Amino acid sequence: MATILINKDNFYHNLNQIALKTGSIEKIAMVLKDNAYGHGLEIMGKLASEFGIRHAVVKNIEEAERIKALFETVLILGDLAVKDEVYTFAINDLSDIANAQKGAKVELKVDTGMHRNGIAMDEVDTALQQIEKRGLELVGVMTHFRSADEMGSELFWQQKQFESVKEKVHAAGFKKVRFHSHNSAAILRTRNFSEDLVRVGIAAYGYNELPEPFDHVTLKPVMKLMAGKVAARRLSKGERVGYGGDFSAPDAMKVATYDLGYGDGWPRGDSQNAYITAEGLPVLGRVSMDFIILESDKEVVVIMDNAQEAAKQFGTISYEMTTALSEKIERLVI
Repeated sequence: MATILINKDNFYHNLNQIALKTGSIEKIAMVLKDNAYGHGLEIMGKLASEFGIRHAVVKNIEEAERIKALFETVLILGDLAVKDEVYTFAINDLSDIANAQKGAKVELKVDTGMHRNGIAMDEVDTALQQIEKRGLELVGVMTHFRSADEMGSELFWQQKQFESVKEKVHAAGFKKVRFHSHNSAAILRTRNFSEDLVRVGIAAYGYNELPEPFDHVTLKPVMKLMAGKVAARRLSKGERVGYGGDFSAPDAMKVATYDLGYGDGWPRGDSQNAYITAEGLPVLGRVSMDFIILESDKEVVVIMDNAQEAAKQFGTISYEMTTALSEKIERLVI
C-alpha cells in the first residue's frame, strides 16, 4: 500500500541548519499546522520535541490537543482564545480580543503589509489598551512577511514597520513579550537574527524556496512517497491504458497498477504531460482515484522523494504537494 517514509536524520539536519541561523534551538517554533505540512502531526511533533524544540505552532485547538504534551508553548493561529497554561492564541482582529476568555494568553498579530490577517498598524495602540482592559495576558507580538522569498526591498520595509510596533509595545509598558516575524524564507536569508522566536515551516521539512542570488542553505527533504503494486499485466502494441485510453502502448510492454491516486491527494495532472516519478518512470495515461499505472514490475516504487522537484512538474509549490496528501496514508519514521 502507499506509504510515506519520514527521514529522521534529514529532519534533524534541517533543524540544525535553522539553529545555526537563530543561535539557539530554544528560539525555534516548529510549525505543525495542516498535519505538519502533510508529514504527520504526531510524528513530527514527537521528533521535534525529542530534538529539543520547545515551541510549536498549529492551526486550531483540535491540532493543539494532539501535541500539547510535547511542548512548553503551542501557538494557535485560528481559534478563539481560552485560558490555558500551554496555549497562546493569535489575535488576528480586534474582535478576537472582545471574544477572548479573560486570562487567556494571546499574541498580537500586526499587519505590516501582507494584508491577510492581523490588526492594522494604526490599531496597535487600541489593541494594546483593549488587551489590558479585557484582562488578557500579552505574551507575544508577531507579523508575517509577504515577500521574504523574493528579491527587492519589501522585506526591509515590513521589518521597519515591525520595529515601530515593538516600540509601541514597550512604550505601553508590556514586559516579557516575545517578538517574532521570521518565517522559513526570512530565517534562511538572514545573517543577524535578533528576535525571540522564528516560526519554521517548510524549511524544517527540507525545502529552500529562495532564488539563487541568496546564500544557499542546503536542506534535505524529509518525506518520501512510496506506492505498492496492486496488479500487473502485459500489453500488446496499440493497447490503450486507463480512462479514455489516453496512453497507447508503442510496443509490447509490461505494466502494473500502484495504489496511489487523487483520492490519496496525489494530483491528477495532465495525462498528455506525464509526471515522471523519482525513479524516472512516467505515469501512463490518466491518474485514477486510487491508482496510477507505470511500466514497472517492482513491488514498491518511489513516486516522490523531493516535493520541490515534483511540484515543478505540476506547476505548483512544494507546500501543495505535501499538504494535499491524505492523513490516511501510513507514515513511517526511518
